[in-house]
Amino acid sequence: MTLTFRPARLAAAALIASTALTGAAWAETTITAVMHSGLRVLDPVITTAHITRNHAYMIYDVLLAQDSNFQPQPQMADWTVSDDKLTYTFTLRDGLVFHDGAPVTAADAVASLNRWGQKDAAGQVIFDRTASLEATDDKTITWTLTEPFPPMLDVLSKQSALPPFIMPARVAETSADEAITDYTGSGPFRFVEAEFQPGLSVTYEKFDDYVPRDEPADWMAGGKVVNVDRVVWSAIPDIQTAVNALSGGEIDYIEQMQVDLIPLLEGDPNVVVEVREPTGMMTMVRPNFLHPPFDNQEVRQAALKAVSQEPVLAAMIGNPEYYTICGAILGCGTPLGSEAGTETLTGGGGADAAREQLTAAGYDGTPVVIMQPTDMVALVNQPVVVAQALRDAGFTVELQPMDWQTLVTRRASQAAPSEGGWNMFITNWMVPEISNPIGNPMLNGRGDDAWFGWPTDETAEALKEEYIDATTPEEQKAVAERIQAHGIDNVLLIPLGQYTLPQARRSNLEGMLNSPVPVFWNVSKPES
Repeated sequence: MTLTFRPARLAAAALIASTALTGAAWAETTITAVMHSGLRVLDPVITTAHITRNHAYMIYDVLLAQDSNFQPQPQMADWTVSDDKLTYTFTLRDGLVFHDGAPVTAADAVASLNRWGQKDAAGQVIFDRTASLEATDDKTITWTLTEPFPPMLDVLSKQSALPPFIMPARVAETSADEAITDYTGSGPFRFVEAEFQPGLSVTYEKFDDYVPRDEPADWMAGGKVVNVDRVVWSAIPDIQTAVNALSGGEIDYIEQMQVDLIPLLEGDPNVVVEVREPTGMMTMVRPNFLHPPFDNQEVRQAALKAVSQEPVLAAMIGNPEYYTICGAILGCGTPLGSEAGTETLTGGGGADAAREQLTAAGYDGTPVVIMQPTDMVALVNQPVVVAQALRDAGFTVELQPMDWQTLVTRRASQAAPSEGGWNMFITNWMVPEISNPIGNPMLNGRGDDAWFGWPTDETAEALKEEYIDATTPEEQKAVAERIQAHGIDNVLLIPLGQYTLPQARRSNLEGMLNSPVPVFWNVSKPES
């Protein structure tokens, strides 16, 4: 098939061509994938960006991993728990080696866990209850708590935001506020730093010394068997170009399809379009609590009243088969989901009420700087719709367009919006990432140690402690309903609803797991 590219797309076409030539010269089998974003931030501790998490799963491994039943399974380590539920002992399995040939030791794991625990919302809670974490020998990690923490294994095995990836101790000793510069892992793939083009192309090679577990691959758990020589992520910001390239066999996989382009691939026997992410995503607004106008709770409440989910989701997805109106902070369809307090969000908005509250709050016209990513299918439209809803309610709004990786970097800045900071951005989370209040980053109220936006919210932290101490599902549900009420009242976020986006692949790409995280182990690419 011959493709016709517009001039503006020639750079993307050249990248595909050069990638294909390089792959052909280097390896027998190469998978070329277009992910949801280019990759620039390589440190999975300093950001929760999914593209960085996906990168980390390629090159690092974890002590425990969740299977498709959300059950913790051994990955790098087996474990035992003392009868009093205070001491967890992890034993590293045989055959673990870093990409530089050094063995993985318990000291590496301890250093990695300490760094992770400074940034992860649930990890922070664990370390609040930690008496000691130490390597008692080269293969044994002993973690002793001051009081029981029932979700301990669930947190350590979680698949996202932030998984506790294991790095060499020398790397993990980097401050959690600084990005690492050494990308040595022990995972199934090795990062080819010499071929890395930030935001454009990432290359991974099979790590021949990786020893998979014996169990079948199941989500993040089980044997990570690599069946290809190389995986190349090529950034193609124009989704139409990516679709054409997939149809022409020049790439193998698109992580996020634009729904209205699906008909272009229908009837093509060489392409499969499918929903591989079974749990769905939530899209949401995050305000910045440090600077006017959203340092004022009443102004945040006016913003929430101004927004309606239906026009946001319609602009974002288009086809209602792929989205759901949902005001639950902890996700709809989850055991703890509640939509209390979100009637305006789910019922059409309340611009008049928002305007009245904005006036009563003394809003002085301070511009709301909204960061607007322009290169992600799943984020390009929401800022435009939200900005207009805020303007209709009386806000002054300044949309600032940028690519997603620039946004991921800039959202870490606490500077004033007029000095390179921000007031608001829209982000997306997998529903499992937000369904438990302990690990939900949006509910972290620890000020400077909280997730971007940095709310200082003692009530949110106290409610999470109550949830941990609840002994029955009924008690947990009751606390979760109070968390929903408080989160909406303090406007820790503005839920915009849930959605799924299909993926697309060449039909000869076999063995892809139905995992919430796109992974490339277990995948083979026989000749067509």
